[in-house]
Amino acid sequence: MSLSEIAGRTKISVTALEALERNDLSKLPGGIFGRAFVRAYAGELGLDPDKTVADFHVALEEEERRAAERGARRIEITADDREFLERQRRAVRIFRIALAVAVIGAVVLVGWLVRGMWSPGPSAPAAGASAPATTAP
Repeated sequence: MSLSEIAGRTKISVTALEALERNDLSKLPGGIFGRAFVRAYAGELGLDPDKTVADFHVALEEEERRAAERGARRIEITADDREFLERQRRAVRIFRIALAVAVIGAVVLVGWLVRGMWSPGPSAPAAGASAPATTAP
């Protein structure tokens, strides 16, 4: 019996059935759906569904335990790693200082240029000064 025939009968995708064949439990849905898949597949193959689901639970718990152990392992940080991280922190600190100095310099430069545009030009005539009188001939 092919997997596509079983998939048609059980309404379980061929991908999920292939995962069951490979014991790749990570590809199966969790909870009640995973158990239902195993039960339906076992029934189609003529296996005892209850025993197969019980075996599935044991395998699933073992897989979850191994996954938890893999996630719980601490990565050892060597002295070289610490030196590298310190160099990185130092480089970031220097970059931030240089960036701050550049920003301050740009603000000062813009302020100096704007001040030159706003300051009065060469001596302008005073508002109260009168124009020289001209005599008519």
